[in-house]
Amino acid sequence: MDLRKIKKLIDLLEESNLAEIEIKEGEESVRLARVPKGSYQASAPVYAAPPEARAAAPAPLASPTESSTGGSAKPAGNDQPEGHVMRSPMVGTFYTSPSPDKPAFVTIGQSVKAGETLAIIEAMKMFNPIEADVSGTILAVLTESGSPVEFDQPLFVIG
Repeated sequence: MDLRKIKKLIDLLEESNLAEIEIKEGEESVRLARVPKGSYQASAPVYAAPPEARAAAPAPLASPTESSTGGSAKPAGNDQPEGHVMRSPMVGTFYTSPSPDKPAFVTIGQSVKAGETLAIIEAMKMFNPIEADVSGTILAVLTESGSPVEFDQPLFVIG
């Protein structure tokens, strides 16, 4: 989709009373949504760490009982429990709550339904909800809030 069209959509959203616009052209789609007051507001651009820095990133978040859970389908050296892995649909900054002073959308051990918001990813000053694509229990949160994420990066394990 042409960048000029996207800019026109942003202008239309700002001029209207709409909270959200979604446009699909063939296989491409663009969804724009207004940020509710009190939500995250980035004051400076956020850049992804270079590949060398990402290799030394801290281990994924998990409870002590989860690290002992084993499974043969896991990559070597990964303490991720078995289950459905929710992956990032885009590049951006991952947040577990709607704003810094609000509680997380979900916690480890919480039951979720398909379509329920698990987190948000900020990409180009837009906040995109990450919704569960299956029902189950959150077994692990694999990314720290405020961290940059890449496309297809594992975010949650749902069992």
